[in-house]
Amino acid sequence: MTTDKFYPLAVISGPCVIESESLCMEVAESLLQIAVRTGVLPIFKASFDKANRTSVSSFRGPGLEEGLRILGKVRREVGVPVLTDIHLPDQAAPAAEVVDMLQIPAFLCRQTDLLLAAGRTGKPVNIKKGQFLAPEDMRHSAAKVESTGNRQLMFTERGTCFGYRDLVVDMRSLVQLALIGYPVVFDATHSVQQMGGSAGTSGGSPEFIEPLARAAVATGVVSAVFIETHPRPSEALSDPASMLPLGRLEKLIVGLVRIVETLGNPPGASAISQGIGS
Repeated sequence: MTTDKFYPLAVISGPCVIESESLCMEVAESLLQIAVRTGVLPIFKASFDKANRTSVSSFRGPGLEEGLRILGKVRREVGVPVLTDIHLPDQAAPAAEVVDMLQIPAFLCRQTDLLLAAGRTGKPVNIKKGQFLAPEDMRHSAAKVESTGNRQLMFTERGTCFGYRDLVVDMRSLVQLALIGYPVVFDATHSVQQMGGSAGTSGGSPEFIEPLARAAVATGVVSAVFIETHPRPSEALSDPASMLPLGRLEKLIVGLVRIVETLGNPPGASAISQGIGS
């Protein structure tokens, strides 16, 4: 995929966790087709291991070796950039050999050794802002990656804890994150998540995915949206209550692009695409 053109927006999308090779290929191919029709930069996302599930019995994924094999096939055969998250420092180097971008989960955004390992790979690093952090505090996480000589960073807003389970998105946070000087991503699906729960799984309010995504893009500072999607969310093995049905993804992206065009001078996804191409 060409990364030297202007994209109005990047869309980071895919199933929460790698359930199967066929699922990843299906979603990645759909994402590419949508991107061709809408002009956005598609970035496929799926996790090889979800180490922060609520219950010890929850499905975590196929693991590092098999997960990277599948992600490598998506990247090679579908032709889209690929992102995955890492939870341990020793996962950074092998993941960086396969994927285009590394992601630091929100719960781990202050883990120094993890941030340093990700930075040393030289790959772009997407740091998700912890639900417990003020946006301006993300400059300290950035400094850890910067200390390795890597300045290919993005920040993702995914809501702030409100009580025990709910998350609230303060749109001012997006503007404050942008002031640090790196591209800002809005996570429209984890922002509607209701963490934990008595049944041992996280709930969610997916009816708010689309309005929150539109509101975030309308701030004029967002370079990418993060939207976990699945052809059949109710059957998903991770986060079924907070994923957007794949069949609704294109309509949402079309609307987001229209908002970007209306703004007239949006940040676009140029910094993100240049990082992928480097």
